[in-house]
Amino acid sequence: MTASDRQLQAESAPTDPAVSGEEGYSRGLSPRTIQMIAIGGAIGTGLFYGAGGAIEQAGPGLILAYLAAGLAIFVIMRALGELLTYRPVSGSFAEYAHEFLGRFAGFVTGWSYWAVWVATCMAEITVAGKYVQYWFDIAPWLTALVVLAVMYSANLISVRLFGEGEFWFSAIKVTAIVAMILIGIGVLTIGFGHAANPTVTNLWADGGVFPNGFGQSLLVLQIVLFAYVGVELVGVTAGEARDPRTTLRKAINTLPFRIGLFYVGALLVIMSVSSWRNFHAGKSPFVEVFQQIGIPGAAGIINFVLLTAALSSCNSGIYSTGRMLRTLSLHGEAPAGLNKLSSRAVPYVGITASAAAMVIGVIVNVISPDKAFNYITSVSTIGIIFVWGVILVCHLIYRAKVGRGELPASDYRLPGAPITTWLALAFLGLVVVLLFWTESGRTAIVVGAVWGLLVCGGYLAMTKLGKGGAATQTGRIGDGTRRGR
Repeated sequence: MTASDRQLQAESAPTDPAVSGEEGYSRGLSPRTIQMIAIGGAIGTGLFYGAGGAIEQAGPGLILAYLAAGLAIFVIMRALGELLTYRPVSGSFAEYAHEFLGRFAGFVTGWSYWAVWVATCMAEITVAGKYVQYWFDIAPWLTALVVLAVMYSANLISVRLFGEGEFWFSAIKVTAIVAMILIGIGVLTIGFGHAANPTVTNLWADGGVFPNGFGQSLLVLQIVLFAYVGVELVGVTAGEARDPRTTLRKAINTLPFRIGLFYVGALLVIMSVSSWRNFHAGKSPFVEVFQQIGIPGAAGIINFVLLTAALSSCNSGIYSTGRMLRTLSLHGEAPAGLNKLSSRAVPYVGITASAAAMVIGVIVNVISPDKAFNYITSVSTIGIIFVWGVILVCHLIYRAKVGRGELPASDYRLPGAPITTWLALAFLGLVVVLLFWTESGRTAIVVGAVWGLLVCGGYLAMTKLGKGGAATQTGRIGDGTRRGR
């Protein structure tokens, strides 16, 4: 097929079918839902819960860490947005890895992203147990099991129910952060509440911006990146979004505002209302701030928001892993039964298999409840760095092919590319190097190495047994174009 043939075929493909081409999904996610998933989807326990330990480690320097990581995340999402407007498909990361890097890369990317969200969901159900203990003396593992069962059941019913659940979960999180920021501004400007010494000078007067040294602010980047896990979820929704090229573009365009307000803005207020020395690992800084302000019942309200954030991330995790398993199955890179859809166009077998794997999180809670969160987040960190890196590499190759006239150009282009793409890759590389300097980081490296051996072994076994032969004939999922690999 010539370059002109490919361009003609891409331009003539339908952009918004009621059912997503060969994928078979129903486009049940409205623009309203996609926007709220984009706004609140990445706001989870990494910010609400994990930020306490990060503040203790880096002090106000954490704000700059979030800002730097946020800039890299924006580049990654704009690169993904350019790929999505070129060809929107549900298994976006694995699909682009297949197309631009080859079958092995697609296999590794798909399974790695699946593992990231399985591990992330384990982390979310882990902290959900801690939040429930605020009100009830219930074992964390039992809460984790109940949360997993409820979210699994909701995802089985329909994609629309997932979307509505995520809409309201995100709305609660966003409302809580905005309220905290507004109340914090009131404390700082008119002295509202009972905080001991609320002043913006807390950002630099108590030991400086880097009270524990600049190195600690660098080392905290791995925690910061975990907080951003989920921002790429809009890419997974591409196969089930109405008018994806327009909807996803609008969602990605709001990313700088979201990072500025919900991450950087929230931390600015938190560490202005109270000195960074008052925040510690294992306790949410949001709860700490409201307790210091002295708002009656505020700690319980924020704890409910934290529980909502955990439920939201678990909901997203089950959604994304089910779709990724089906994409792998359609390529012949996972058992064939995982590609089955229910009568409501839900990949129920993939969802069930993913939820079964997430039960490991319940077991970890039983064995080591105190360290469960740290163990599991280390798995997510190395996996998501790899997946984000693949997105950037695919973008570089896509741009090169566009330059040679082999593929049609997207009208939604990453500004400054390829320089910005390379800078984002360098940032991810820096974080990988920094992982070697912390105990949790070294754990992530070891887990990543073991996972790499497992997926390489799985690929070799699949190839030897001829499990994926049909995948080379399937071509691009969703637009009817043969891949030709």
